[in-house]
Amino acid sequence: MPAYIIRRILILIPTLLGVSVIVFLMLHMTPGDPAELLLGERATEETLNAMREHLGLNQPLYIQYGMFLKRLMKGDLGETIWTRQKVWIEIKQRFPATIELSMVALCLSCFFGILFGIISAPKQYSISDYLSMLGALAGVSMPIFWLGLIFMLIFSLNLGWLPISGRLGIDINLEIITNFYILDAVLTRNWVALKDVLWHIIMPAVTLSTIPMAIVARMTRSAMLDVLRQDYIKTAKAKGLSNFSVTFKHALRNALIPVVTTVGLQTGVLLGGAILTETIFAWPGMGKWIYDAVMQRDYMVIQGGTLFIAALFVVINLCVDVLYSIINPRISIQ
Repeated sequence: MPAYIIRRILILIPTLLGVSVIVFLMLHMTPGDPAELLLGERATEETLNAMREHLGLNQPLYIQYGMFLKRLMKGDLGETIWTRQKVWIEIKQRFPATIELSMVALCLSCFFGILFGIISAPKQYSISDYLSMLGALAGVSMPIFWLGLIFMLIFSLNLGWLPISGRLGIDINLEIITNFYILDAVLTRNWVALKDVLWHIIMPAVTLSTIPMAIVARMTRSAMLDVLRQDYIKTAKAKGLSNFSVTFKHALRNALIPVVTTVGLQTGVLLGGAILTETIFAWPGMGKWIYDAVMQRDYMVIQGGTLFIAALFVVINLCVDVLYSIINPRISIQ
């Protein structure tokens, strides 16, 4: 196990290097001049050239990339063009908001996705099976930005049940300890703030969870159908075990292997989909931060944020692989 983990960590280096090259080239191939965005369209050519020299944009691409790689080796992701703040500091400030949103969405998608898959599989081609799969198809088909706007229209503007944007109401005081608002509210025993935080996160989390929930439900149903046809399941039923015992104690654990793989992949999808969700709901996380950086051609933010998410995605996949041997002892990590 330790040797396997070390190998996977070593693979992280060329993976991030490849991601950095692709992101760097794509950024510099897209139209737009950060110096012109900073100084405005009426800036003189001399002023623009001075700003490009200050930002290092007048150097050849290979020199710019070499400078970025040199800083990266030292753990420095550079500075944002607009605020001159360290990118790593910005990530530490915004990453908790994205993780909090993604984890709540992941919990919703796993719980309801696995539940719908378990309900559908034992009663294949029944009304409950058709309804569950119809809901899964609808969840995959609906774009996140459209669903988010519909939720805002119904639950915020028409019914007034949920706040339309943000993480916390302006009239709520919360002592920030970890920048994870749910955790901070629990640690400080601020139950009023906890209720307000949960109220704010419901709409964006449900919006973000729809596609992963649908995919997990379809995968759970498919895996459960394969397992329920196995001989040992028929033997368990012949021994007189209840359907609940057969489904949850015998079938579900063996069906979880492909489901865990799907959940691991969907975690990366949640981090990527958070860009749209955070932009729609004005959620102050990394997704909205990177979106604003794309609009402003803030190269350092885009490169640093993308590399951070790529590294996180690789680590999540590693955790999923290790989790295989815990769920099913017959699988050996070599």
